[in-house]
Amino acid sequence: MASITKRFGKWQVRVAWRDADGKWRSRNKSGFPTKASARKWGIEQEQLLNNGQITNSNPEWASYFDDWYTTYKKNKISKSTSRLYDKTLERIRDYWKHTKISDVKRRQYQDFMNKFGSNHAKETVQKTNSVIRACVKDAILDGLIPKDFTQRIELTWTIDKREVEYLNQKEIKQLVDYLKDGINPRLVSRYMIITAIYTGARLGELMALTWNDINFNFKTITISKSYDYINDQIKEPKTKSSNRTIRVNQGLLNLIGELKYNHQPYVFMTTQGTRPGSTAVNKTLKKALKKNDIDKKNFHFHSLRHSHVALLLDKGVDLYAISQRLGHANMTTTAKKYAYLIDEHRARSNDLIAEVLDEIDENGSPVARLLHGEK
Repeated sequence: MASITKRFGKWQVRVAWRDADGKWRSRNKSGFPTKASARKWGIEQEQLLNNGQITNSNPEWASYFDDWYTTYKKNKISKSTSRLYDKTLERIRDYWKHTKISDVKRRQYQDFMNKFGSNHAKETVQKTNSVIRACVKDAILDGLIPKDFTQRIELTWTIDKREVEYLNQKEIKQLVDYLKDGINPRLVSRYMIITAIYTGARLGELMALTWNDINFNFKTITISKSYDYINDQIKEPKTKSSNRTIRVNQGLLNLIGELKYNHQPYVFMTTQGTRPGSTAVNKTLKKALKKNDIDKKNFHFHSLRHSHVALLLDKGVDLYAISQRLGHANMTTTAKKYAYLIDEHRARSNDLIAEVLDEIDENGSPVARLLHGEK
């Protein structure tokens, strides 16, 4: 039974029980304005106790997240993904400090996400919220808290300015011409940049390509794996749909074929048996952009994928074909990821549609000509 008492004008409740070892445990809460509200809380705790949803443990919120991450996630995710969990733990500690998990309120969590979203992009906000929600659901299963304080939260974020950085057709040709000038198999980063422009492939996907993945007769490249350069290992591609075979042109195949000179099993591998990583290729890319007076402050290797999409849209390639080429599960994923490019393409298309309709209607109707004084 819950014990309800009044102290200093407020009501407090104490729920006590014996644990499996016969020791008395209790859970207390004070500050209720009425006896009825105190009794309601006591009944809720007794129900949770009867359902096995209460333990004598009430860890700090940050400590529980750390333990949950170590127990359930750390050995099953890549080092790059673990950074998200590490940063999330750091943010929980900064905001809640030593707050017990049972004292975390939904309103607090909304404030936490509001502040976090004020200077982070949509994808980062969604991923962080997803990680925390998974932890909270397990805390409920562990009987530490009765309710999910992450439910019905409104997420906000800032626009990631980097995602609008892409090259137009003129800039692409300018960059490719520069990279091809004086190229040789020792300059592997240049080959990788050009291939990314022509295929839209991710850096890890290019790093994992073997010569067996390239069909010089059918002019295709098959992407079925990815290189994790943090853990130095070949792994499955980002998603199941990332497994794909894409068509390329003969010019790219001729260029890639030059890398056979390095006598390595992987296409983009140096004569020393090493792969240019993110730092190396981005250094080469930034130097090439600067040499060609292309001012893109936030442009990086992954921006080449965006540039590839922009080029295909500009040339009238339909969204379904682009989605398949990128290895997306469906067109919705592509539309969301590249919404800003699609909006720009739609605006140009609408102008073109208007021009086509104007051509049909260029002479106007007889009545219209008469009203305008034309014969």
